[in-house]
Amino acid sequence: MPIDRDQVCILIPTLNEAPTIGPLVREFRELGYRQILVIDGNSTDETRALASREGARVEVQSKRGKGNALIEAFSYIEAPYVLMIDGDGTYSPQDAEKMLAPLSQGYDQVIGDRLTEQNRDAFSRLNLFGNHVLNRLFKLAHSAYLSDILSGYRAFTSEGIRQMHLKEVGFGIETEISAEAVRGGQKISVVPINYKKRPGTPTKLNPFHDGFKITATIYRLAKMTNPLFYFGLIGLIVMAAGLIVGIYVIFEWLQNIEHLPLTILTVLLIVVGFQIFMFGILSDMMLSLHREVIRELQEARAYRNEHNKP
Repeated sequence: MPIDRDQVCILIPTLNEAPTIGPLVREFRELGYRQILVIDGNSTDETRALASREGARVEVQSKRGKGNALIEAFSYIEAPYVLMIDGDGTYSPQDAEKMLAPLSQGYDQVIGDRLTEQNRDAFSRLNLFGNHVLNRLFKLAHSAYLSDILSGYRAFTSEGIRQMHLKEVGFGIETEISAEAVRGGQKISVVPINYKKRPGTPTKLNPFHDGFKITATIYRLAKMTNPLFYFGLIGLIVMAAGLIVGIYVIFEWLQNIEHLPLTILTVLLIVVGFQIFMFGILSDMMLSLHREVIRELQEARAYRNEHNKP
């Protein structure tokens, strides 16, 4: 059965989206969604006035950044389902029912996949390439391929939101949401959606600066979901540095030139790197054990609830 639209809160983060926010809110209301929350990052144009005029609830975030906007907005929402959509007019409200449908089937989160063949013209080659690279990197770091980790069109259950511990303040928030969902073992559905070129206002994303920050976020968050990748990479880099220094020492030794300090440094780098790598392996084993214990506890709780046992 489709989800009752009165149980859905449409969440729209905005910053200077005057050309698009009015029609976006209006279209959602025409589709029957009455709970619409616009969380605004102190726009200097008429974004807030236009959203309010169309019947949306408007809140001004207290701190800067998209991450802070979403974290703050989630605390306002009491509806059992949340549909998050960017306010820039690139996503279609017509996909709302398709986005919400998996939640009624037991999924915790739904990601709208922009990176389909039908939407190719909406991206520059650089942006399309960058998105695919970041998705592959996320799979390597978090052992899950989610097709479009940077999508701004998502649906959640309220329970799924409560399970996530979000801290990212800026554009890394979508990456953190994806990582937290994987770490928490949430059921995630990926749905192909329509995506258009951004109309009216320039993008706030810098492909290189924000791409680097998102890459760093993917790696940093892997510490909790894939410690072997996180610590293993550090260990391999340190060992590689030791081997490079060692090759130089050997080359000099063959020329009858001794470098005792560099020889000691070589040994230290290789030993320390190996220890860090082994720490990653042990951490990964402990994490796997922890996940298995949690899974068994959840199964036992579900069994007791099913059979009404104390």
